[in-house]
Amino acid sequence: MELSVDPKPGKPAKKASEQTGPPWFVQGAAAPIERANPYLEIEDYDPEADLMVLNLGPQHPSTHGVFRVKLYLDGELIVKAVPYAGYLHRGVEKLCEKLAFTQITPIVDKNDYVSPMMNEQAINMAFEALLGAEVPRRARYIRTIVAELQRIASHLLWLGTFGLDLGGALGGGSTVFLHCFRERELIMDLFEALTGCRFHYNTHTVGGNRHDIPEGWASQVKQALSVIESRVGEYEELMTHNAIFVKRTRGVGVVDGELCLELGITGPMLRAAGVDYDMRRDAPYHAYDEIEVRVPTETAGDCEARTVVRIREIAESTRLVRELIDGVPEGPICGHKPIKIVLQERSAGGQAYAALESPRGELGTWVIGGGANKGTSPYRLKIRPPSLHAASCLPYVLPGHSLSDAIVILGSVDPIMGEVDR
Repeated sequence: MELSVDPKPGKPAKKASEQTGPPWFVQGAAAPIERANPYLEIEDYDPEADLMVLNLGPQHPSTHGVFRVKLYLDGELIVKAVPYAGYLHRGVEKLCEKLAFTQITPIVDKNDYVSPMMNEQAINMAFEALLGAEVPRRARYIRTIVAELQRIASHLLWLGTFGLDLGGALGGGSTVFLHCFRERELIMDLFEALTGCRFHYNTHTVGGNRHDIPEGWASQVKQALSVIESRVGEYEELMTHNAIFVKRTRGVGVVDGELCLELGITGPMLRAAGVDYDMRRDAPYHAYDEIEVRVPTETAGDCEARTVVRIREIAESTRLVRELIDGVPEGPICGHKPIKIVLQERSAGGQAYAALESPRGELGTWVIGGGANKGTSPYRLKIRPPSLHAASCLPYVLPGHSLSDAIVILGSVDPIMGEVDR
């Protein structure tokens, strides 16, 4: 049975084999890999196995949220790992069925709370596809700029906390943490100047943006970029030229390209495994079709490769923002008709899927219109969070490593549990 997607009401649906998108959406792209089921339980107190059972979490480092992994240990060697999520479940998708399309943005802000801008953009892109709402060119440029700034901020936060996960490998861990958070603060200042908020912004809406670029903001952006550009090379040197860092990350936590494709893993993890795919270049949206996106890749698929890819993505994002900031076109920042008229005209019975390249991979939203209050709410809504797919690799990757490696591997995967649990 082939699934079909109707991106806009009134247009014929496409078969799955006709869709453009990641490799695993293309028919026959990746055959299932024959692997042992990592979720088969081991008896906790099997005298023949003589294994120790250790609960790592739900409160522990290396996850941006609460997450539990049940580890079966032979000495310090991990034999099996069984992850458990659900500690942050809020029922977001069901909650959205009772809210108007225009009320949902601040709700999804909190899913990936490290990159709220991406949540806002992904959900509104789906609503715009459903409703046929046009986004003005100026708004598309602003969305692209803030998306890349958010990518920089998210990667800086990850890199800093990863340094803490490594501990003594990097001057006690605090050195890289303080450096990264110093630069991240520059991005937070830019978002505050643009939206009035430093964390949950509520700046995007159906058909465009709520906030226009304030006077002098472009100059602030360039100043911040200059600082980050001057230091991003130092981050890579600090990490990859450190013998202890290399020892703890090279060859550790390998996630190969086949496993990524099987599990639907996207983003830096996919590109660190040698799969050259990035939605900004391969399925462009916003203003990405007007600029060249260079995609950093590595082939090792280990913790070191994931680190290098993310650092180089910071450098690439600074280049993209600098290229865009002086070319923002004039015009309105929101293009829809009065929202109630649009909703009543176009939402009933339609469905759409829209996705973007978040700092962690493909963040998508599938929505069916025609919900409560004369179609002003979604009938059904489903979010595709990249962290869920990333974390699904742990039962395959952790076994065979020592307990001390588990923290490093978890940190390099970078799951945000708010979007995993939702």
